[in-house]
Amino acid sequence: MRHHDKNRKLGREKGQREALLRSLARSLILHEKITTTEAKAKALRPFVERLVTSSKKGTLAGRRTVATRLGSGDMEKKLRELATRYEKRGGGYTRIIRLGRVGKRVGEMTRIEFVK
Repeated sequence: MRHHDKNRKLGREKGQREALLRSLARSLILHEKITTTEAKAKALRPFVERLVTSSKKGTLAGRRTVATRLGSGDMEKKLRELATRYEKRGGGYTRIIRLGRVGKRVGEMTRIEFVK
C-alpha cells in the first residue's frame, strides 16, 4: 500500500518538479491560460491558488513568498494585478478544461486558466 502520495511526483526529482511548477506558474500568470497535460495542471492548480491568496493579503511576507516561489519581481507585480481581480472571491481562481487525448503516448491534454 502506497502511503504519502498526496504530492504529485510527475516522474521527476524534487528540484526538477519545483522548476517545472515554477515555469508553468509563470506562464499561467503571464498568459492567463496555458495548455498542458492533466497531471501537470492538477499539480499546478494548488500551487498557483496559494500564490494568489498570498498576493491578495498584500503583506510584505506575502509579497516575499510570491517572489521566492516565482523567482521574479515582474511576476509578483502581475500576480498582484490578478489578486485585485479576485478580491471578493474566497478561492477557486483557476479552472481546468479537458481537451482530449493527443497522440498515443501523450496523456490527456487540458487547458488551465484563470476564472474571469
